[in-house]
Amino acid sequence: MILERINNYNVVLASKSPRRQELLRGMGVKYVTITKETPEDYPDMPFKKVPEYLSRQKSLAFTDEELPEDYLLITADTVVIAENEILGKPADKADALRMLQMLSGKTHHVVTGVTVRSKQKMKTFAATSKVTFATLDQEEMEHYIDQYRPYDKAGAYGIQEWIGYVGISGLQGSFYNVMGLPTRKLYQTLKEFK
Repeated sequence: MILERINNYNVVLASKSPRRQELLRGMGVKYVTITKETPEDYPDMPFKKVPEYLSRQKSLAFTDEELPEDYLLITADTVVIAENEILGKPADKADALRMLQMLSGKTHHVVTGVTVRSKQKMKTFAATSKVTFATLDQEEMEHYIDQYRPYDKAGAYGIQEWIGYVGISGLQGSFYNVMGLPTRKLYQTLKEFK
């Protein structure tokens, strides 16, 4: 396996996201999952810097003692930026509908920040993808919300779900970044991590 050399580390993914877990498995990385609730508030800063900041905060929430010996911790945070607003996870159906209405017929940015940390060093990076939605009608948006319940997804959508198949008209950047991990960039970072 190409990434076998990182198996000198005990890789830990600090994420409850089934999508991030699936993506890391798809990269061929063996890992364990350890999670910890961390606040997701951030100081006044450019929106595109928020995911890097939050991924670092998630990483620093763990002490060395809480992690396995020779750990390599991976934390991440993804935000959707539309109309000069960060769209987090929707609170309810009305909020999800509001977000999808904002995205419909427009292009927005999805930014994922990732922090990779060992006892010796820490590296944080971000990746940005531009996603364009076709114009969606009310029935399509409500169908998606009712059937897929996207309340755990930033921006109220999952690109890998029905709405991605029928509603995404353009994408610049990494598809997997929109799902929650910029896999190519993470792969390069893991290969170079000593």
